[in-house]
Amino acid sequence: MGFRYVCGGLGVALMAFGGFLLVQQPEPWRIVLWLAGGVLVHDGLIAPLVVAVGALCAAAGLRLRGVPRAALIVAGSLTVIALPPLLRPGGVANASVLPLDYPRNWLLAMVAIAAFTTGHVGACVWARRRQAAARR
Repeated sequence: MGFRYVCGGLGVALMAFGGFLLVQQPEPWRIVLWLAGGVLVHDGLIAPLVVAVGALCAAAGLRLRGVPRAALIVAGSLTVIALPPLLRPGGVANASVLPLDYPRNWLLAMVAIAAFTTGHVGACVWARRRQAAARR
């Protein structure tokens, strides 16, 4: 039980330090707005979408609900993390600041997630149908 108190105290101390750093910023409302936006995107978009996909998979009789839900969690998290470079206005003065093609790389990552998820679910459905046909 003592370890929990140590971890809790450490967490509270780190939150206090983060709050101290936040109020030291010239425009702390921008950081607060960004953090609130992350919570809203998660609670208003990602979480309901994951729950809806799980419910649709359950309604369709698919036992493999975890794979599409995990893919949505990964894609949503990656999108939220990639938003600053994706939404940046125009080019930057220093080409070494953001040297990569972030929209293209984000899109490639989304295509890879979709392809792996589709392939995995398709292989599982195919194997399940093959097993059902073998039992007949």
